Amino acid sequence: MSLPFDGLKVLEYSSFIAGPYCAKLLADMGALVTKVEMPGQGDTARSYGPFPGDIPDREKSGLFFFLGTNKRSVTLDPASLTGRELFLRLASNTDVLVEDSGPAAMQELGLDYQSLKTINPGLVYVSITPYGQDGPKAHWKASHINSFHASGEGYTLPGGVSHALFPERGPVAAGVHLGEYDSGLLAASGAVAALYARELQGCGQLVDISKQEATLAMNRLGLAQFTGQGRHLDRSRHYEYGGIYPCQDGYILLYPREDHQWQALATIMGGPQLAEDERFHTRAQRIENGPEVNRIIGEWSANFTKQDIYDRVAPSGCPTGYFATAQDLVESPQSQAREFFRQVDHPKAGAFQVPGPPYKMSGASQLPLAPAPLLGQHNHEVFCGELGVDQEELPGLRRAGVI
Repeated sequence: MSLPFDGLKVLEYSSFIAGPYCAKLLADMGALVTKVEMPGQGDTARSYGPFPGDIPDREKSGLFFFLGTNKRSVTLDPASLTGRELFLRLASNTDVLVEDSGPAAMQELGLDYQSLKTINPGLVYVSITPYGQDGPKAHWKASHINSFHASGEGYTLPGGVSHALFPERGPVAAGVHLGEYDSGLLAASGAVAALYARELQGCGQLVDISKQEATLAMNRLGLAQFTGQGRHLDRSRHYEYGGIYPCQDGYILLYPREDHQWQALATIMGGPQLAEDERFHTRAQRIENGPEVNRIIGEWSANFTKQDIYDRVAPSGCPTGYFATAQDLVESPQSQAREFFRQVDHPKAGAFQVPGPPYKMSGASQLPLAPAPLLGQHNHEVFCGELGVDQEELPGLRRAGVI
């Protein structure tokens, strides 16, 4: 079976996570993604680990290994006259352009949407910026922690046990650049919608993605509570009883909210005597005696591993789940059964596992997964094979810093 985006051409002129993740999602669906990187530098993500042996190497970045799968890499500086010409030739024959430089920088290069649509009316131009292309913050720069907190999401962290243990600690941003991935995901969704609109209407369009709005859009609970009830969801939120408890090898979530759930958990922890304790018969009583409920659960959970607790409690109907580590996920029987983690062979780093596409297609036993490219690995293939540049010109273009 051919993949949904077989034949679709994507030009990626972005770095770090949001733009590259957007393009990666399209590449995993079969699109031919050509990534444009600055000569000698490459994507910012190449400087992020982990690195094999903890030795930094731009060709062995764990972050880039993940974001670069199924892509081609060319080096090109569009600030130079020749580089801009080559970029325009690439853009004139592409379906989707993903960029994160912003309208001012792209306009200065002559590569903004208004300029490119004159040579490619069907182009879907995806622009990812911290605050979008208009409004008082349109030209502001921001890192992940800025846009994450600007979305309001950061104010909900930490909560629960974290807030109880460290009440004076200020809000933090979510780990592993969560807001960047949210932005990339919604940018890919916008690109797909624009491609569908092109089929119906015959023209491309600008897809304007604000990282602040993308992260804010994912903060559904906080928005719904404020707009619907005028309530603020803040970092001091917590369960009246139940929540996160330490165990021998990590943390477990136990939330016996309803009476039958408490009866099930109490029977597992202390038998009929605890299950029949009159202090905890109803939810109102458990709320009133919340500290005692938490003490009992915490002392019990400390004696077992998270898997032991999950295996005991989950079949009972009491809500539970353990906080998985990366090792837990990789070794999970479920992940292994679905072959989610896939081995790739990289010319510099050797064989290793990376997360595969998060979907399966009927008729295709396994979606292809090619390793992340070396910096400029596809210069000859793209510039000579597709744009018709004489291969004898490449050394001169490299010396001049064009490629």
